[in-house]
Amino acid sequence: MTTLEIVFFAIFVLAVIGLGIWMSRGEKGSEDYFLAGRGLSWWLIGFSLIAANISTEQFVGMSGQAADYVGLAIASYEWMAAITLVVVAFIFLPMFLRTGIYTIPEFLKYRYNETSRTIMAVFTMIIYVFVTITAVIYSGALVIDTNIEWLSVPSACWVIAILAAAYVMFGGLKACAWTDLIWGSLLIIGGAVITFLALKALGQAPLAELSHSAKDVSGLTDSSSGISKFFGLNGDKLHMILPKSDSILPWTALALGLWIPNFYYWGLNQYITQRTLGSKSLAEGQKGIVFAAALKLIIPFVIVFPGIMAFNLFSGEMEIEAQQDVQIQANWTLYESLSAADVPAEPLTTFELTGAYTSNNPEKAAEIEAYNARVLKVAGATGAPVTSKKLLGYKYDTAFGILIDRLVPSGFLTVLIFSALAGAVISSLASMLNAASTIFTMDIYKKFLHPSATDDFLVIVGRFCVAVFVVIGALIAPLLGNPKFGGVFTYIQEFQGFISPGILAVFVFGLVVRKAPSICGPVGLLANPVMYGILKLAMPSLAFLDRMALSFGLVLLLMAVITMIKPRRDPIQLPTRTTIALETSSVAKVAGIVVVIVTLVLYAVFW
Repeated sequence: MTTLEIVFFAIFVLAVIGLGIWMSRGEKGSEDYFLAGRGLSWWLIGFSLIAANISTEQFVGMSGQAADYVGLAIASYEWMAAITLVVVAFIFLPMFLRTGIYTIPEFLKYRYNETSRTIMAVFTMIIYVFVTITAVIYSGALVIDTNIEWLSVPSACWVIAILAAAYVMFGGLKACAWTDLIWGSLLIIGGAVITFLALKALGQAPLAELSHSAKDVSGLTDSSSGISKFFGLNGDKLHMILPKSDSILPWTALALGLWIPNFYYWGLNQYITQRTLGSKSLAEGQKGIVFAAALKLIIPFVIVFPGIMAFNLFSGEMEIEAQQDVQIQANWTLYESLSAADVPAEPLTTFELTGAYTSNNPEKAAEIEAYNARVLKVAGATGAPVTSKKLLGYKYDTAFGILIDRLVPSGFLTVLIFSALAGAVISSLASMLNAASTIFTMDIYKKFLHPSATDDFLVIVGRFCVAVFVVIGALIAPLLGNPKFGGVFTYIQEFQGFISPGILAVFVFGLVVRKAPSICGPVGLLANPVMYGILKLAMPSLAFLDRMALSFGLVLLLMAVITMIKPRRDPIQLPTRTTIALETSSVAKVAGIVVVIVTLVLYAVFW
């Protein structure tokens, strides 16, 4: 970006933040600050859900997974979310709004007990501060660093953190919702522009210069269109299922595993559901959620497809980026020093290559596989332990950043794209900060530290929390550049597994089995991290989505046993504590059915 572009970009970002603060003026009490006065309309809710969800976590992590061998299969996170949102709109939301809750942990107070509420609040706080907030800051900084050479990743982390904290501290949820209206629109437009530019570049590039996954590209010529080349070059990546043995997204995950993070994220995740809890009515909330579900169907076309094309066009640059990574260099140096010997030296170490590198460098990959076989043979004979290190041929997380750097012409489009990316990361980060501060203030501070705190003082506590959490996130974020985390997207999903299956199991079981006793809540929440951790240690090769499915099933089984031993005397009755209208929207019902049908059609086309 040129100096003039950076100036216009900064002016635009500050103007949007100023809009959010201006629209939230006059908001004073805790309900105003944390839930926008329960007055959000459907169109604000819909765009805000998308803006809060789509961040550089997707632009960096999801497009990076698409550039790797995973391809279009990663789009299941988006298309399955569309169906999930429809379910949330008509099953979860009515119960949440009826009880008049501020936070999702608070709902457990009415279904189980205060202990359940506290446990979930603590778990959620840990995940927000040390995983999601940190990952969003890092992934945003990575894109900025790729395109603004003089701004380092640690410096970019602080810039992003300060911008997001600025307006959420002053305006709360209402400021988030109004800025999300701009950010949500821009990120879809910006992603569409990148898709168009990538297809155009693909059409103009000679076949000999393009990397691909398809085994046969004989039907293509240099003059083929970008769309023809995209489908011809990526035949092996344009499928929704991967083998059962895959460590990231096996087809077995589509049956159950992927539904767990989906339902947890869209139905029980505070920084997402906080928008719906602020609905002016149930009908408005349902229309907003279904609108967001329709927008989710578009996301793979503006994030996943560009990631695949980035590998086609710029795999060489991704390889250079990998070679410049200190940890990756260290792993390759270790491999070269150990592989020189006929019999592997201590420590016994195997080396893992990613799928795309293997297909593009078959001879080197064969050498590494032969070396791994020797290591395992020695280990089998001696009983010595074996460690594993990853050798990255390409740094896939740079896919979207490289597309911007190489394809977007200077001027208006550069400002547009960077504004979209800034909106993606700032809106998501602001939403997480707002949610984390809400949970700490309402579920921890007010309950345990200051039960008699006034509304005005609770808002002050919430603002202070925002400042503390953003500082922690900005300090930790640069550490995620270490390849041991396996990429931003995988890092987030893997750590979510320690809490999301248990939370979902506790909610689902408690709502379906009305005689489940109060003890089921805390037992289920505490059991999941233990079960997931044991599975991770005992079955390290099992995909994390399959570990989630197993943990979910085990927690359900445990609660079922407890209920059979000591059921409640009478079925639980949830209270009604709201004054907003609770009539279901017939328009949202029809639109929801259409969204589900379109989703199934997309799966049929790309299965």
